[in-house]
Amino acid sequence: MAVDSKDEKDRLGRKRRDAEAAREGQWAAKQDAELLNGMRQRMESQMTCPSCKRQLEHKTLNDISMLACPDGDGAWIEGPAMEALLAAVK
Repeated sequence: MAVDSKDEKDRLGRKRRDAEAAREGQWAAKQDAELLNGMRQRMESQMTCPSCKRQLEHKTLNDISMLACPDGDGAWIEGPAMEALLAAVK
């Protein structure tokens, strides 16, 4: 009977460790997402036009979001948005 009890304790210990590892993984993923979002926001708020040096502004054109120069010197469009824009033009 002692063998069964030891096996059961080992299984319970493994389950507890697995549950703790899963919770830690969820916490780490949430922290990573928050950090990336903060970095993205800081980067976007600091992006300036290489031509006029003014801060880029958020604009939306045909449901495509971009960062654009307020003087019309250019725009920054991320990959998926660029693909959607190209598909719309074709």
